[in-house]
Amino acid sequence: MAKLFLVVAAMSGLMAVIIGAFGAHGLKDRVAEDLLVIYQTGVQYHFYHTFALLAVSLLLLRYPQLGLLNWSGGFFIIGTLIFSGSLYVMALTGFRWLGAITPIGGVVLIIGWLMLVAAAYKGVGE
Repeated sequence: MAKLFLVVAAMSGLMAVIIGAFGAHGLKDRVAEDLLVIYQTGVQYHFYHTFALLAVSLLLLRYPQLGLLNWSGGFFIIGTLIFSGSLYVMALTGFRWLGAITPIGGVVLIIGWLMLVAAAYKGVGE
């Protein structure tokens, strides 16, 4: 899983740069200011959780026996897709009802962090 998470983290970082640049340069005059702020929030959390996934992949190289790290990485991937993805689509389409989906992604991200806390408590550093 470490290699998979590392590849996904690298691709996620690549996509976050591309999506962020598109928002900053391609959407500036095409999307309402409030929707552009929503879009940038998606990019911001996308980057945060790319780095979190990268950390999980590196921890897995050192602590492959900690299954909670696998859960953490999986939740980070799914949560980023739901959280940032819903914000991207909402900003691009103006479908504000997608804002009701975004918190689901946030909860999934929180679970990812809880799994990382549990992994740290259970065995990282021992």
